[in-house]
Amino acid sequence: MKKIKSAVLILLMVVLLTACGSAIKNKDKKAEIYKPTGQTLQNNILCKPTKKDLIELYNKYDKQLKVSMKKLPACKNFKINSNKSKSLWEFIFVKPLAYIILKLGYAIKNFGLSVMIVGILIRIILLPFSKKSQLQSQNLQKATPEIQQLEIKYKDKTDSESLMQKSQETMMIYKKYGVNPLSGCLLAFIQLPLFFAFLQAINRVPAIFEGKFLGLSLGMTPTTGISKGNYVYLVLVALVLLTTYYSFKKTLSQTATAGQGQSKSMLIIMLIMIFAASFSLPTALALYWISTNAFIVVQNYIIDKSVQKDELKNKKKTQKKISIKEKVEKRRGN
Repeated sequence: MKKIKSAVLILLMVVLLTACGSAIKNKDKKAEIYKPTGQTLQNNILCKPTKKDLIELYNKYDKQLKVSMKKLPACKNFKINSNKSKSLWEFIFVKPLAYIILKLGYAIKNFGLSVMIVGILIRIILLPFSKKSQLQSQNLQKATPEIQQLEIKYKDKTDSESLMQKSQETMMIYKKYGVNPLSGCLLAFIQLPLFFAFLQAINRVPAIFEGKFLGLSLGMTPTTGISKGNYVYLVLVALVLLTTYYSFKKTLSQTATAGQGQSKSMLIIMLIMIFAASFSLPTALALYWISTNAFIVVQNYIIDKSVQKDELKNKKKTQKKISIKEKVEKRRGN
């Protein structure tokens, strides 16, 4: 139950952090929605939109904007130092990502493709950390039976001496299997800021939402698209669900320490929440989610094959050493 509650809490935090705090408020104190696409308008956009109705809508809320529409650069002319950065976070993460997405988008003449390419490039940059994290997860999985035995051994012992002994024995098991308890946090520490920065960069660049990808409006939410009779957006939601399932499946199966039942429950809860959230995600964000998750699936497959190959090599080396040792001992015996 603790693992399920933790998973739910993390997902709720993700939804809240990516969906609130930067929306324009209408007279009813609710987030202003751009009706043609269903997207929530942001008050901290980085450059000017080009659609007339969108410009008029932003002009209507000019006083709410962090930077007045008159001072905003055209998206085509946006630079990292355009306007004054409100924080170090914005200057280091958000603006550079927005700049790269825009420049690549104008170069290849498609912002949807640009979002997908940049998302995959980020995953490639993080690949060494991902591989290390995955190897640690596999080592932890091997150590799990002994950790569970240790939990049973010290179940009813709460005195300080027993707790210290338990801690020492735990570290010995970690050392035996080459597990670093802190290494699993390293990828999250690097990845989470990039993830939120990426979503902010997309949310704050109107040019992205004004574009299209394979006939789909990048600013359109599936809910709005379906309500307009375009059921292709259901395919988008299905792809979000499928890629999420296959990208989460391996991670959860490796990190679960309390049996397959809890792992399965966690996966189902995560899928339900992401499935529900995907109906309100603009197409640009859905494309990012699908492409990066698909990359993770391929990445996991490649890393698994690499690990299996390394284990086979190590096994052969060990067998060779044993064989040589046996031959040496046999000769000495003779």
